[in-house]
This record gives sequence, structure tokens and C-alpha cells, in this order.
Amino acid sequence: MLLHRIHLNPRSKDARRDLADPYQMHATLCRAFLPPETKCPRNALLWRLEPEPDVQGYPRMLIQSQTVPDWSRLLESGWLARTEPGIDLVQKLALSSLATGQSFRFRLRANPCKTHQKKRIGLLRPDTQREWLVRKGKRHGFILPALNTPDYFGFSEKPEGSSRIDVRTLQDQMLIGRKPDSTTIQVFSVLYEGRLVVRDPDLFRAALASGIGHGKVMGLGLLSIIPM
Repeated sequence: MLLHRIHLNPRSKDARRDLADPYQMHATLCRAFLPPETKCPRNALLWRLEPEPDVQGYPRMLIQSQTVPDWSRLLESGWLARTEPGIDLVQKLALSSLATGQSFRFRLRANPCKTHQKKRIGLLRPDTQREWLVRKGKRHGFILPALNTPDYFGFSEKPEGSSRIDVRTLQDQMLIGRKPDSTTIQVFSVLYEGRLVVRDPDLFRAALASGIGHGKVMGLGLLSIIPM
């Protein structure tokens, strides 16, 4: 499981097109990982456009894959500003020896939603967005612990006796993409940042590899962690 970080060239017309269309961005990224004219499987890669640009103001992106990319396939149009050496996450994070109780800081851009009449509807309230992630955590082998410090003024958004989890929800936005047949895709997204604790190492490893939630072709689902 490899993690790559690349910097896009905002002066490139193709890069600006992809930054405006996550579905097209996914298709472009697939070109670096697959032979020409090969259809990109849904599980070929996970990626996320980071909220912070680099020191030059260039957009930065994280890509997670099982295979080594050939970035030269994306150089012809000036799409790439630069790339960084890939990281072996299994080795870097010692994933083979994950243990129950380990704590990590995390970042996740995801699609918190519910299904109504066979349609997915984005969850707009911060409390329901956090509750969605709590449910996902139970399914994927982690919990979201309570904050160690009380609210500064002693106020609480939740009823007495409940705890505030150590998670922030940021950057609510509707992502819009367009398929080759001109069909429009709209996916609601939220950026999560916070702290998690591993409860089932096997389930957690699987979540790191396959991502969380829907909308992966739109740049959602990549769970990034840093040991505490």
C-alpha cells in the first residue's frame, strides 16, 4: 500500500479542468497507474485534494495505491508541477503490527449521507455528520474518543451525560463531476479531522486499504493517519 503526494500546476489548462471536475481528475490519475486504454477499476486508487496548497500556492494531492505510478504519462501537458517519492504505508505505519488501543490523528474527506427513497442525501448538520462517522467507525474497527478537555465556557451541544468527540467537520461542499456521456454526478462532501482509536486491527487495516463511504471516484474515502 503506497502513498504518493503530487503538486499540480495551476497554469495548466488540463490541471484546471480536472480541479473543477473530480470525476475527470480520477480518470486522469488512473492514466498514471494503468496501461493506455485500460479501464480504471473502482478500487485502483484512493485520492484526496488537500485543503492546504504548497508553499508556492500549488494544489497538493494525496494518492494511495497498490501499484507504482508512472507519472511521466501526465507530464506532456504540464499537468504536474512536481512529485514526491512514494511511501510504503505498511512499513511507515507498522500496519502489520497494529494493536487494539493505538491512537492516531486522522484526516478524511467523505460523503456522510442517508438513503431516502433509493437516493443518497447528504447530511448537512455537523452533529449528524459526526454521528455518521461514529457508525462508520464501528463498522471499520475504530472509535472516536471523547475530548480530554471540557468546552471552554462549559457549554455542550449534546444532552448532559454525553461526550463531545475529538473530531472537527470542515469544508462542506457539493462536488460536481461529469461522465463521458455528459451525465452529471453530484456528491456532498465533508472534511473530517480528529483522533481515533483502533478497536479491531483487521477491520481497520481493511478500511485503510479500501477507503470509507461512497464517492471514491470523486476523491472521497481516503483515510490518512498519523501516530500519536
